[in-house]
Amino acid sequence: MASNEDRTANLKPETWNLKLPDHRPRAVVFDLDGLMFNTEELYQEVGGKLLRRRGYELTPELLDQMMGRPSAVALQIMIDTHLLKATVEELLAETDELFPEILAARLAPMPGLLDLLTALEDHKIAKGIATSSRRSFALHVLGHFNFAPRFSPILTSEDITEGKPHPEIYLKAAQRLGISPVEMLVLEDSQNGCRAALAAGAVTVAVPGAHSRRHDFTGVALVADTLADERIYKLLDLPFTASP
Repeated sequence: MASNEDRTANLKPETWNLKLPDHRPRAVVFDLDGLMFNTEELYQEVGGKLLRRRGYELTPELLDQMMGRPSAVALQIMIDTHLLKATVEELLAETDELFPEILAARLAPMPGLLDLLTALEDHKIAKGIATSSRRSFALHVLGHFNFAPRFSPILTSEDITEGKPHPEIYLKAAQRLGISPVEMLVLEDSQNGCRAALAAGAVTVAVPGAHSRRHDFTGVALVADTLADERIYKLLDLPFTASP
């Protein structure tokens, strides 16, 4: 395996801002919403509709509080912020009513995802998912692309008692993978998700989207541009194979 010096030798100067682990991670764990798929922006659309029905707008500040948290927790934050009379169960039911049509028309993988999955599989690096979404939603999204068989474990909000930014979901992912958290690389798009991964002790990479570029990613090994960022491949000691 290449040394840290060897692995940085061919990096372009603008890509040197990363913290290489001592050893290549043995597994990669992906967040789902906003990291693998564009569902975070779709969530924003649905959340905006829920609030507009009640005379409010979904502000960036409220969105930041909700992002990366289990659905029930995020919706309770929405309720508490605007003193809504609706219950979490009622808002979940409305969400389930709105989402299918939007997913069918607009769901898409994030740039670089397909190439990264292929590279990990070609080099026999295990892959898991740790999402704050409900299992039914996660499996529905993965099912659009027949992705579920490519990941183990798939952990959701129903597998934990404490949601992100608590580290429980990433500690459980490492346990299921049979490795130490320090041997795991986590890809996350939000501040809450990165805090959870860092607290678990994982090598953490932030891949923010338009919805989370202003988040605080202090402590991560890398803030990547997309999943096609060459530096992610360097962290994994993999040849760079992403499409232009």
